[in-house]
Amino acid sequence: MAGPTDIETLLRRAGEGDDGAVTELFNRYRKRLRQMIRLRLDRRLQGRVDPSDVLQDAYIDLTEQLPTYFARPELPFFLWLRLLAGQRLMRVHRHHLGAAMRDAGREVSLYKGALPQASSVSLAAQLLGRFTSASQAAVRAERQLQLQAAINGMDEIDREMIALRHFEELSNGEVAEILGLSKAAASNRYVRAMVRLQAILESLPGFLDRPGE
Repeated sequence: MAGPTDIETLLRRAGEGDDGAVTELFNRYRKRLRQMIRLRLDRRLQGRVDPSDVLQDAYIDLTEQLPTYFARPELPFFLWLRLLAGQRLMRVHRHHLGAAMRDAGREVSLYKGALPQASSVSLAAQLLGRFTSASQAAVRAERQLQLQAAINGMDEIDREMIALRHFEELSNGEVAEILGLSKAAASNRYVRAMVRLQAILESLPGFLDRPGE
């Protein structure tokens, strides 16, 4: 993984007009951006929209908007790049879904811009893989539906905190920057969200069972 000094060198070269450095910067963060897109891609577009295509368009946006970023960098580079990719995903949603997207409330407005919300379907699928050993298709489908219904009952910001920290794997500092919170406040919100999630998981019969238990 690239260290801060390595990234700073690439940013300096990119600011000097080195196209190769721009490509390298994007590739360093491609995996994290893909995870964000997969988590937030509307389920109605799965199979119709490839995350790679969204990433390619986001790279074009990067090359066009990088001079503006360097002129006034208000966010750390990765968070700005993530926002850029999220805005591109938002345009994809609007293009394919139009009013249907707005009706479904698919946006979450946070301190540093609005992005498509991580859906209960995506969160449930991720959680199902991490927290349950169920292997039979019928059992998994039933538990995913139960979990989706439970997640839908959570506060929107709690869901977003779990998405940011647990699945996008953003650091506490990065989440604090996005939400305009102190690091302590961001950490407290995440802990509260995880406590509520744990209570939800424990309320679902057999969800946390492990083989042999």
